[in-house]
Amino acid sequence: MVLASTIDFTLPLADPVLKFLLILLIILAAPLLLNKLRIPHLLGLIIAGAIIGPHGFNLVLRDSSIILSGTAGLLYIMFLAGLEIDMADFKRNSTKSLAFGMYTFLIPMILGTVVGIWVLRFNVLTSVLLASMFASHTLIAYPIISKLGISKNKAVSITVGGTMITDTLALLVLTIIVGMATGQVNDMFWIRLGVSILIFALIVLFGFPFIGRWFFKHVHDNISQYIFVLVMVFLGSFLAQVAGMEAIIGAFLSGLALNRLIPQSSPLMNRVEFVGNAIFIPFFLLGVGMLIDYRTFFTSFETIKVGLIMIIVATAAKYIAAWMTQKTFHLSTDQRSVIFGLSNAQAAATLAAVMVGYNVITGTDANGEPIRLLNESVLNGTILMILVTCTIASFAAQKGAHNIAAQDISDKEENKKESEHILIPVSNEETVEELVNLSLAIKSPQNKNGLFALKVIDNHHSDEKALKQSRRVLQTAVNTAAATDTRMKDLLRYDLSVSNAIASVVKEREITDLVVGLHKEKDIPAAFLGHIVESVLAESSVSTFIYKPAQPISTVRRHLIIIPELAEKEIGFNQIIFRLRNVTQNTGAATVFYGSEATLNALKKLLAKKSGEASYIEFNDWDDFLIVFRDIKPDDTMWIILSRKEGLSYAPAMARIPKYLNKYFQANSFVLAYPVQAGMNEGTRYLT
Repeated sequence: MVLASTIDFTLPLADPVLKFLLILLIILAAPLLLNKLRIPHLLGLIIAGAIIGPHGFNLVLRDSSIILSGTAGLLYIMFLAGLEIDMADFKRNSTKSLAFGMYTFLIPMILGTVVGIWVLRFNVLTSVLLASMFASHTLIAYPIISKLGISKNKAVSITVGGTMITDTLALLVLTIIVGMATGQVNDMFWIRLGVSILIFALIVLFGFPFIGRWFFKHVHDNISQYIFVLVMVFLGSFLAQVAGMEAIIGAFLSGLALNRLIPQSSPLMNRVEFVGNAIFIPFFLLGVGMLIDYRTFFTSFETIKVGLIMIIVATAAKYIAAWMTQKTFHLSTDQRSVIFGLSNAQAAATLAAVMVGYNVITGTDANGEPIRLLNESVLNGTILMILVTCTIASFAAQKGAHNIAAQDISDKEENKKESEHILIPVSNEETVEELVNLSLAIKSPQNKNGLFALKVIDNHHSDEKALKQSRRVLQTAVNTAAATDTRMKDLLRYDLSVSNAIASVVKEREITDLVVGLHKEKDIPAAFLGHIVESVLAESSVSTFIYKPAQPISTVRRHLIIIPELAEKEIGFNQIIFRLRNVTQNTGAATVFYGSEATLNALKKLLAKKSGEASYIEFNDWDDFLIVFRDIKPDDTMWIILSRKEGLSYAPAMARIPKYLNKYFQANSFVLAYPVQAGMNEGTRYLT
């Protein structure tokens, strides 16, 4: 009783434990309850914020802690949008993004300016600033898109790219209008603004990848890597503010800068998404809801009128932009819904613009009252517009994204042949994480239950120490996979022969791919791959990847892939190329293919624009293999597709590859890849 009496239950809640408990209960309950009603939980969190906020039941104040967490959530949304975008697809659709960006900027600017001058009777500066609020938008529905797994869809890439364009232009309009209203616009203003933006963009887009690659190469602690990511997000946001832009632009560009350093299938990416979606983004949505004052809608007709006009203009302009984008680029109606849903929500940049405009005083009226660039009716109408547009956006995005996701699942089921099973024999704790990371990169995104880690203990030399070490290595592999929500089965085998144990598991578990590693400090054995791997290659026909890591796969700039002549005629060629395609899509690194003209032509048809940034170089003479080494740069990984001696694509010069690698390629990672070949182990499955 004494302890209970010390807790302060007065409203608004002041006890930090009780306040945080209430917020967590809302974050927990909103998705569970609203999913049953088919209402986007994002909308539920905004409404919950209005209910518990200072204009509702006054349970929680929108204090500095809510603002801080909400700001982090807003920056997180923009950062994830840049981080999850497919860079190759983004570049392919850059002209489409530019077109959409101009549609979604110019149409609201024109409509908004006309309505501001002729309907609301505002002056020119106020009307242009109001129009810029309609032009900007916040990707508030992006978590819905991400959760449904369509973040790489063309419509999403177009919208995200267009968002950067329209928000940047809208915020530049804000800066210019405020400067004009306060008399600060002169020749020096334009020079200072242009130079600061240029320096900011160069630092983020070129400096951040350099710093990030160095950090991820040298620091492998999971917590340190995550904190580093947060530092880069907020540093980019701060630099944007220094350059005279809004922080959200810096967060988005930070995501683009780190895009290739955080693979989609990596544990770090999983942590970034998990923390953002669990904590930071819900805090932002609650904070937006706390701004809503429903009482103004019943006490001021002017607020209702202005708010309704703003809603109609903003929604109509964004719908027209989405419709024109659909017609211009022949997109589906579901893709149009996604574009409209992502671009209709007004929140971050709109709030920034209205607060800045409200605080700019241009003079006084006859009664001595301040004349603001944006008056109270616009301020309150903006809050109403935020609520309605976020509601419309959430429903539109969820409907379109759900239909696209359902179609994608249907297509995958039609094209799916067999499940892939990837086996990783592990022995050394230093290399096990990189072996698992490579396996995560080559697997298909939908494969969440097909990885196996194998540790073989020699029957003749088994003891308690060997058993403990084996279990520790297996647990490391399992934990690394679990960090990406992938279940890995650990297998412990006693056998007199390691190769026999591996071959047996390949048959027992219907393994389709084998990933084995070489120690970082060891050369490739003189007897080519050593008797263990050579025995496995002889006894099993599964696709085999022999990996020697020199750096984390996430820090690789380019994958150089050397393919022998006639490799396209091997029955496992398609499978191994699709595994390589998964790697390039997961890491975002550029790809350079070396091969004969016939092989490269077959490769281009097979990949059909799905190989990311790929280039093709004709290469035929394996007797002069050192030519390839001239192209090697730091942070390159070399993939050499080889053949068993009985294979169609086998060349005697392949026997010299280990010598070349030991002599010229010690500082880089490399993978020796053996595709499935005819005449071995009938019944092996061939995947596409």
